[in-house]
Amino acid sequence: MKINYLSNRHHLFRPLILLSVLLLATVMPAGCESEEPPPKEMTLALSSAAFQDGGSIPDRYTCEGQDISPQLSWSEPPVGTQSLALIVDDIDTGGKFTHWVIINIPSTSRELAEAVPAQPQLSGGALQGKNDFGNIGYGGPCPPSGKPHLYRFTLYALDGSLELEAGASKKQVLDAMEGIIIAQGQLIGTYQR
Repeated sequence: MKINYLSNRHHLFRPLILLSVLLLATVMPAGCESEEPPPKEMTLALSSAAFQDGGSIPDRYTCEGQDISPQLSWSEPPVGTQSLALIVDDIDTGGKFTHWVIINIPSTSRELAEAVPAQPQLSGGALQGKNDFGNIGYGGPCPPSGKPHLYRFTLYALDGSLELEAGASKKQVLDAMEGIIIAQGQLIGTYQR
């Protein structure tokens, strides 16, 4: 008799256990949803007086002209920005051909003037990297004749400075920036020979 009573009692608890499991299953996902969403990536507005976004880069800034850097300006970077970095590459080479690298631009800067000198260190402490022409500083668009190429100017806001020397490559800069980019902006220019 006692054994039957216990087994019957077990049958009474089985629906309660099942109900508890179901309640936990419905409550747990709701608890997970209350977590904060991942932070949205902040952006910088990057522009140039020399050309519009998606527009043609004038000859003056290419290998067929004076081969000087265009003027660039940008919006206020987010709070916490310690330095800025700029990379200019040719999208039509899969981003493999680099035209300009500058790191440790002061966070208070809002512009790079036209014709930045081709020297390792700039006033204010920014350092220029090596482009894929093998030179320090800016090397303008110089694609093979044929279809137009797209040139990507990317400005990064960083929450630190990069411990690199002048002449650093794009790859070295990208590796050093990993995990410290807090905002970025892009400007695209085209050029055809």
